[in-house]
Amino acid sequence: MKKILLSSIILIIGITFIGRLSYLQIFSFSPDQVLDDSAIKAIYDYPERGYIYDRNGKLMVANQPAYDVMVIPREVVPLDTLEFCSLLGISKEKFIQTLNKARVYSPRLPSVLVPQLSKVDYASLQEKMRKYRGFYIQKRSLRGYVTHSGANVLGYISEVNERDLEKNPYYVAGELTGRTGIEKEYEEVLRGRKGVKYIQKDRFNRDIGPYKNGILDTIPEQGKEIWVSLDKTLQEYGEKLMRGKRGGIVAIEPSSGEILALISGPTYDPALLVGRERSKNYTKLYYDTIAKPTWDRSILAEPSPGSPFKTLNALVALQEGVIQPETKFRCYNGFFVGRKKRGCHCGGGVRNMTSGIYRSCNAYFAGTFRKIYEKYPTTDEGMDVWEKHMKSFGLGNYLGYDLPTGRRGRIPNKEYYDKVYGDNRWVSSFIISNAIGQGEVAATPIQLANMTAAIANRGHYFTPHVIKKIGGENISFPRFTEAKHTTIDKKHFEPVIQGMAEVYKKGTAKWLQVPGVEIAGKTGTVENFTKIDGVRTQLTDHSVFIAFAPVDKPKIAIAVYIENGYYGARYAGHMASLLIEKYLMGEITRTDLEQRMLEKTLDHEYAKPYSGQPFKINEYVW
Repeated sequence: MKKILLSSIILIIGITFIGRLSYLQIFSFSPDQVLDDSAIKAIYDYPERGYIYDRNGKLMVANQPAYDVMVIPREVVPLDTLEFCSLLGISKEKFIQTLNKARVYSPRLPSVLVPQLSKVDYASLQEKMRKYRGFYIQKRSLRGYVTHSGANVLGYISEVNERDLEKNPYYVAGELTGRTGIEKEYEEVLRGRKGVKYIQKDRFNRDIGPYKNGILDTIPEQGKEIWVSLDKTLQEYGEKLMRGKRGGIVAIEPSSGEILALISGPTYDPALLVGRERSKNYTKLYYDTIAKPTWDRSILAEPSPGSPFKTLNALVALQEGVIQPETKFRCYNGFFVGRKKRGCHCGGGVRNMTSGIYRSCNAYFAGTFRKIYEKYPTTDEGMDVWEKHMKSFGLGNYLGYDLPTGRRGRIPNKEYYDKVYGDNRWVSSFIISNAIGQGEVAATPIQLANMTAAIANRGHYFTPHVIKKIGGENISFPRFTEAKHTTIDKKHFEPVIQGMAEVYKKGTAKWLQVPGVEIAGKTGTVENFTKIDGVRTQLTDHSVFIAFAPVDKPKIAIAVYIENGYYGARYAGHMASLLIEKYLMGEITRTDLEQRMLEKTLDHEYAKPYSGQPFKINEYVW
């Protein structure tokens, strides 16, 4: 009986072991479980990252080979540290620090010891790596730029950090990921999928061949190429014009919402954030807190929109039926709020809608703004209507574009003013600055460009976006292809557009005409304040300009915002006209104007808060 019991126990134990081993061998093929086995090593094979082309198929971003020195901490044996560090070009302290960090991450998984060796460094090192157990060289693919422009919109890639590793199990330490811009937004498309080979080790930690004859191994999948909506020539030209200036430029194709140019100034060469100097270069750029080259003003700056905002107040007033295009207001070289006079530089006289726009008359739009509110029994009701109209143009909210950052701007509501003045204790005259795009309204350059596109389309826009093709196929994302309609009827746009066209013919931008192209535009001069030694100080005004062309069949809508640029037609207007001509005609006819914009800078203005020199407000001379 005892023999039978003993035999039964042995048999049960044997069956259990056989069953467990069979399960592990036949069913348990999870790569994660494989990596838990200390006798198995994973070797990754990284694909090339997808290329980035512009809208016309011009290459913007390619790849270049680089090499990482990798370490598997548990396989490291005693070595001549000084000799090895000399080969790698790093200090002994840096070597020890990085090796300890790798041990903390994982003693059995590879970590990067020295990233992104050049071809020359790799050639001199590869023959000597046999001497150093636990270290090997991993080939990588780094970005290679075929342009010196677009750093803010293209973005850059960098090594994953601990937060990335926690959020996404796809990555392991030392791998690269898109950090900003297009590289971040389309990371999964561009990166492809890495391959992996599992190597079996014996009890002496020697490689003995593929694990399970390679049935778990995978081959890398190439990252997909993408075509973006940017026009490489226009982007590069715009950045040349922006040298020595701070601000943002956004150009959009009204019929599709495709972003033609997204320019921030000052900027930097995207190649600076590639290779072993990336970290040092980024630190230098990031901590430039005065010029802020890494801060994308095209989608993050939120200045007051200035006079371009007058066009929307005109549209709201027409929609609400409180004025007609023929409605007139008298300008007394300004307008009165109670007994206080607000200024205007249109020259005074009687203004209708067309002349109010092309002369940029503050008094005309103050009167228009008041009439919107006077239609309703309470200011709150008027405010609700006005807010709804403004937000229908994409203002005061995130537009939903395919870039990983941005700001919402500001369209104030009744709750905002109730906090400032008290409920039912304010009227339209309290917020009259909103009539001319000052006051509490704020808009990013991309919102201004989108607003301009909506006017060009006579009442609708498409969400701005930079993606055009993925893997050779046109995109068809509903959020980019479905039109968003404003609250303004189509019929009301023509008189406003007529006034904007007159801006170029006989208004505030009459000397900026482009031969052979009919343009509709609007100048803007935005007051600019800051605190210097705790005192609120008025600086030189910002220059703002919006335009679209051609007027009848628009192909480009543009917004230009130049910090401390004096008045709308001075810097922003000149640059907008040049960019429109460059895009539509391919070459510049007014080379004198072009040369002036390429040579002139505003560095002297940006130095004034630190030098103590006086600011010149509304100086209308060159």
